[in-house]
Amino acid sequence: MHVFDRTTLRRRRDRAAENFPLHDFLVRRAGEDIVERIAGVNRSFEVAADLGAHRGALRQAMTDAALQDGKIGTLISADLSSEMLRHTTGPKIVADEETLPFADRSLNLVTSILSLHWVNDLPGTLIQARRALKSDGLFIAALFGGETLTELRQSLGEAEIECEGGLSPRISPFADLRDMGSLMQRAGFALPVADTDRVTVRYADPLRLMAELRGMGETNALSERRRTPLRRATLMRAAEIYREKFGLPDGRVPATFDIVIVTGWAPHESQQKPLTPGSAETRLADALGTVERPAGDKAGS
Repeated sequence: MHVFDRTTLRRRRDRAAENFPLHDFLVRRAGEDIVERIAGVNRSFEVAADLGAHRGALRQAMTDAALQDGKIGTLISADLSSEMLRHTTGPKIVADEETLPFADRSLNLVTSILSLHWVNDLPGTLIQARRALKSDGLFIAALFGGETLTELRQSLGEAEIECEGGLSPRISPFADLRDMGSLMQRAGFALPVADTDRVTVRYADPLRLMAELRGMGETNALSERRRTPLRRATLMRAAEIYREKFGLPDGRVPATFDIVIVTGWAPHESQQKPLTPGSAETRLADALGTVERPAGDKAGS
């Protein structure tokens, strides 16, 4: 399935590249989180790749955090947009996350900061990333998920139905937390962990939010999107609905962004493994200081 038009996505990222630092606050936030997690790992990484790197998101986050020299040896920035990469330093490669150009077992660390939510075959990309990692290599990615832009999705949908008698896809589908944990397991990662950072951003009005999304390069790239521009009357009605349903007392409007962060390791024999069922040497009742009862017995009987 091709849910997303990757050619359109590349063009929009190219257009956003020049002024991206004016709109990259969510990328910087996710990058800081990922760098903090890398810093907490008691090892260094000889070769790393940052997928969907924008203007060098991981490298910039490492600089801002003053991460100690030697934590990462060679850092390769990879992005679909050559214009984004034009603003990066260090090794870089124009590459589509759907077809990674890295040899099997060639990397010690793979990261991605707010890019993989645009991938058509996310399980396939995760499998490729796991294969590119050496044994016990680390994968960390942040991507939009959950209830991201739920306010805008609802407002645009209601306005289109009311004004045009139909509905076209405007906001991307996003994976939720449980989906991502399952996908990491399916891709063969060991010790997968997934958590969410919910960010609520306040804007003067819905049109400012839409302008911000253009500046991020995050506007509609769905393959089944309507090719004609949204009618002005529909757009204005969507803004009215947004303010009516979600407006704040100060006149501003909120926008929800759920940043899902997933972590996993390429399997290695030294990693912890779950115990075989029935192999426990300590009874749960003893640990809890209670009395063990046969299944079906009621408490107090």
